[in-house]
Amino acid sequence: MPEATPTRAGATTGHDHHHDHDAQPVRRRARGVHVAWAVGATAVLVGLVAVRAITAEQLDPRIPNPVQDLLTLSTSVIIESLPFIVLGIVLSVLVQVWIPESWLLRILPRNPWGRRAVISLFGMFLPVCECGNVPLARGLVRRGFTVPESMTFLIAAPILNPVTIITTHQAFGFDDGILVARLLGGFAIANILGWLFSKHPQPMSLLSGRFAEECRIDDGHGHGRDRRQQSLDLFVRESSILMPALVIGSLIAGAIQVIVPRDVLVALGSDPLYSVLAMMVLAFIISVCSNVDAFFILPFASTFLPGSIVTFLVFGPIVDIKMLALMRTTYSTRTLVQLTTIVALLSLALGLVVNYLA
Repeated sequence: MPEATPTRAGATTGHDHHHDHDAQPVRRRARGVHVAWAVGATAVLVGLVAVRAITAEQLDPRIPNPVQDLLTLSTSVIIESLPFIVLGIVLSVLVQVWIPESWLLRILPRNPWGRRAVISLFGMFLPVCECGNVPLARGLVRRGFTVPESMTFLIAAPILNPVTIITTHQAFGFDDGILVARLLGGFAIANILGWLFSKHPQPMSLLSGRFAEECRIDDGHGHGRDRRQQSLDLFVRESSILMPALVIGSLIAGAIQVIVPRDVLVALGSDPLYSVLAMMVLAFIISVCSNVDAFFILPFASTFLPGSIVTFLVFGPIVDIKMLALMRTTYSTRTLVQLTTIVALLSLALGLVVNYLA
């Protein structure tokens, strides 16, 4: 079934230029709202870091330990993710505004399978963790790539990026095939999921209502505007959408880590099936960045089977609390439920295969 491709921004007519002039006040008001959201989210980020710094110095011993743990865990996720979110937004702006479209299309095969396979390898040239890939995936959709193609990139990129490959090799080398299984598994899951969603009769309905509307508004506008102003507008808009999602996702991830005893998960480490399921739950809760998750999970390698370690390293960068909060800015709830189910089943199968073959 042929895939529907969103109309690319940039093709304008005389009528579009007149419409663009009329839309200037609307864009200015929207820009003001986005600036307010960005400033508010930044204030919350600064506040969390400041509060954590105060509690770290034990200036107020009356604060309960669970609250301190919540602040520590939440701010660590935020501090770890924030640089990559900013980098991802900057790269997204470059892709949308500054890189000629012919550069991207020239290297893509015409065959849908081959096209998605090449798109899934884009992450090898972009050392951004999963958080920063969300704005990049949004930028690809705005640039004219299909929604399934953006998903293929989003899922493969955090696993196939060079920093993740290097850190995984440093942590595990080639022991038990963990590195190879992670790379091949991430590539396969991304392309299988992209293929499944490419069969959707209305791919644009996979997007959230807000983002789909933004794509329609962007279509045909901005071609004649100053690139620097376009870049600033895009940076502010993406920041205003993604920063609040990062704060909310990090707080939820921190709260669950405080509530759920890790001993319960560790006790399941020796069973081929339960160890994989436990690592999926742990990856979902911890929400650690894919660039450092290999070092996080390394201490568990002595008690958990190799397949469960691979599952953690594949499932976590694709689906965790923080990522779901970020992806909700782009995809509909129904899409995320389907995506999570497919990725969970494929990750489970991958872990079981490694457990029984290793």
